[in-house]
Amino acid sequence: MLNPLKPRTPSLVHLQSRRSSLCSSSETSSHPDLVSKVSSFLRVGHWQKNPELIRVSAELKPHHVSEIVQWHESTGSALQFFFWISKRHFYKHDARCFASMLNRLVRDRYFAPADKVRIMMIQACRNEGELKRALECLNEISGKGLALTLYSYNTLLLQLGKFGMVGLAQNTYTQMLNDGIKPSLLTFNTMINMLCRKGMVQEAMLIFSKIFQYDMRADTFTYTSLILGHCRNEDIDSAFEVFDRMTREGCDPNSVTYSNLINGLCKVGRVGEALDMLDEMIEKGIEPTVYTYTVPITTLCEVGLVKEVMELVSSMKKRGCSPNIQTYTALISGFSDAGLYELAVGMYHKILKLGLTPNTVTYNALINLLCLSGRFDDASTIVRRMERLGCVPNIQTFNEIITGLCLVDKMEKAMVLFDKMLKFGPFPNVITYNTLIGGYLKQGSLNNAARLLDFMKENGCAADEWTYSELITGFCKAGKLSSAFDLFNDIVGHGISPNHVIYTALIDGCCKEGKVDNALHIFEKMGENGCLPSIETYNAIISGLSKANRGAEAEKLIGMMEDQGLQPNVITYTSLIDGLSRNGGIDCAFQIFHEMERGNCLPNLLTYSSLIFGLCQVGKPENAEKLLEQMERKGLFPDHVTFTSLIDGFVMIGKLDYAFLLFKLMVARGCEPNFRTFTVLLKGLQKECQLFSEKAVAQQEAAYTCVSDESYSAINLFVLLNRLSEIRCEPTANMYSELIKGLCREGRCAEADQLVENMEQKGLYPNKEAYQYLLISHCRDSQVDPALRIFDLMAVRGFECRLSTFKALISALCRVDRFGEAKALFGRMLEKELNVDEIVWTVLIDGLLKQGNTDFCMEFLHIIESKNCMISFHTYMILARELSKIDKSVEADCIAEKLKAFSAACSAGTAQLAMVILLFWHGAASNFHGNHILNNCSADKSRQPCICYHCNKLIGLAKLAFLGQVIVVKLDLEWSPYAKHWLKD
Repeated sequence: MLNPLKPRTPSLVHLQSRRSSLCSSSETSSHPDLVSKVSSFLRVGHWQKNPELIRVSAELKPHHVSEIVQWHESTGSALQFFFWISKRHFYKHDARCFASMLNRLVRDRYFAPADKVRIMMIQACRNEGELKRALECLNEISGKGLALTLYSYNTLLLQLGKFGMVGLAQNTYTQMLNDGIKPSLLTFNTMINMLCRKGMVQEAMLIFSKIFQYDMRADTFTYTSLILGHCRNEDIDSAFEVFDRMTREGCDPNSVTYSNLINGLCKVGRVGEALDMLDEMIEKGIEPTVYTYTVPITTLCEVGLVKEVMELVSSMKKRGCSPNIQTYTALISGFSDAGLYELAVGMYHKILKLGLTPNTVTYNALINLLCLSGRFDDASTIVRRMERLGCVPNIQTFNEIITGLCLVDKMEKAMVLFDKMLKFGPFPNVITYNTLIGGYLKQGSLNNAARLLDFMKENGCAADEWTYSELITGFCKAGKLSSAFDLFNDIVGHGISPNHVIYTALIDGCCKEGKVDNALHIFEKMGENGCLPSIETYNAIISGLSKANRGAEAEKLIGMMEDQGLQPNVITYTSLIDGLSRNGGIDCAFQIFHEMERGNCLPNLLTYSSLIFGLCQVGKPENAEKLLEQMERKGLFPDHVTFTSLIDGFVMIGKLDYAFLLFKLMVARGCEPNFRTFTVLLKGLQKECQLFSEKAVAQQEAAYTCVSDESYSAINLFVLLNRLSEIRCEPTANMYSELIKGLCREGRCAEADQLVENMEQKGLYPNKEAYQYLLISHCRDSQVDPALRIFDLMAVRGFECRLSTFKALISALCRVDRFGEAKALFGRMLEKELNVDEIVWTVLIDGLLKQGNTDFCMEFLHIIESKNCMISFHTYMILARELSKIDKSVEADCIAEKLKAFSAACSAGTAQLAMVILLFWHGAASNFHGNHILNNCSADKSRQPCICYHCNKLIGLAKLAFLGQVIVVKLDLEWSPYAKHWLKD
């Protein structure tokens, strides 16, 4: 017998049996006479031509046919009917139908036709799940005396190979040999091809040796499969060894053989040799297929050789080989990877013009390039077009769009798409979650990133190393070392070995916080745990040591790095140079710089910027300017950091006019100044004012050196703006916006407001980000009227407000007891297409609850529920946890009443996730299903079916989670994607 599959979980079996019994009764009752009517037709000769049977056959479903073949008195007639109905275009047998026919044939000893039915059953499987269910059935039937034949085994192996089920195929092959069935060359070739497609060449070679043990000869298919396996593993030399052996043994290669070699060469970047192989096969009279051309075309696109691509396509057409949808898909993907978006879109229009039908892969390639070029509306249009044409978007389709949205910081839209996936499928995978977590971290929304990690665990999606690496890196960059270490300890506690990326993130985070000794301790632990440091790890700790003026230790680490076989790179050298430049060691920094050049390690922009900064700090801005000119001659162009350092250098030596000229040059080069650039100029203006006041030199120096970047209230910003106008460098909208953002960060709203007025007088307006900064800054100061004016102004300007903006404004309105306006604004927000969970996370939890407005939070939650917006179970869990933190001083029954209040508001309509709060008081429980009482729902039974006492309805799958004295029960009313996902567990 074949190895049985794992049994289903009891809860799944229970639910499925209940559903199937309900289903069977309803199905049978819908056509009470259909089975008996068809059975009566089969008792009459020439029944196949009976017009009445032909008519009613259109109403037959597999469960009807299953009953007919199981209970009809004549096995022969039942078998003929089974074959006859299978040929009807509107009908397809299911697993139950095949099982009924097979059981009947085995019972009545019809073994020959049973083998044919068994083969039909195997061939009818459309996916891995169906094939596994078929194997369950075959296991059972083979125990009743129907042994598998060579033909059956080969058919089964072919299907297992088709769905990549290598483990089961190996078991089946072993069972075949144990049953004494002599394999054929087809058996061996099927196994070899299957293994090689997975890159399992060693296992394939063991099967290959069996061919000769059975006195058979390998054929072209055998050798071609082995070549494929080596190419999959990028072992091109071994692939050519097989090719040479093949030709020595007189086995002629075909177009597939050459195609595999050409693809393998392209995969390792040997495109020239691949094209030579293409010429060779043509010379030998072997015509390339469209498949042969596709990979070279893709590879040439990826390296940007557009001319060569078009020549290859032209050559392809001349040989009578017309590009197919795969070729055009490769062109779209290749041109997109090379950044040639217009060419890629042109290929899509050519597909439509030629009348070819794009497939999901084609659409995904197109959606990817549209997202990369920021055309998200067009990408969404393509998805709708796909659905309209019956081409179902897959997980990659959604992941492409989510990736693009996260790249341009459109997290709200990405989360809306995520919500759609949860509700309608395809269910998010680890790539989806990782992308969204990365998007939140980039945005600085650390809380939401952490919530998504819990969310993915809750939905049965296992986090991978990338998930944890990204989160720990994000926490470290945000200076949340404590949270990063908590996550690190959580990983270790779950038996996951942290990789070098995680260790490097922690080391870098400690160094940026000035905790270099902690970083060194982690570095030591990393080695003790068997995780080798990478070049990035060494660079992080060398940078930390250099900035802490611990150069000797940094150089020692470079020696350790070289002993490990890692060579210092431009980042290593730049880290040393940056540390020395910051600590007055500019001469030593230049020594390392010259050492870099001698070692053919080209300095980058950061290297030059560090040296320019160091020269300016020691009062040598003229030398720094010469270095900037040298940098530009080498093709490196200064950024705002470089220019700001140089401007600061001239400000420090009192050459303010020249500093302003440098600012003008900076703008002319297309380099946008930031707030730091303006503060440097403001310092210069302040120093100039002090000189005009004829203060003592000592006082001037003292006043200058003690001035921080954060305090320039004494200097009127308009003096700076006028000075810029005097040098014919009129402030732009972007410059004003940068100043407004900086002022808001420093809490100087009044000055920011004045700048906005000044802008408007000149016909200029702040950008979206500046408006958001100003609005949030006013909200922080509880100045709601100016904040509301900005909010309305943003709407007029066509700027879409983020959830963080709504959070700030709603929280501020509640804080000053203007609840009516807050409620109205909240209602306007709910009308937008937003993810409800994200609203609760951002506005209710991070906004209202964090500032202690529990009652307002509960009221807004009720508003969400009253509008039948579906809040996830996990979000309710977060909310309950946060409430318990805030209400520690309040008695437990008050918390319970609040939780009951929002849970009772949940609608019991279809496709609505109902939350039930079970309150345990000294062992007593109250269960709520709307106003109904639940049975079979207790704290010691997780994921159990719940039956309502009142309506005797199977409510769904209950999932319990303890929250102190409160237990939250998750119920899904109907079989939504949520329930389907839980059933997989």
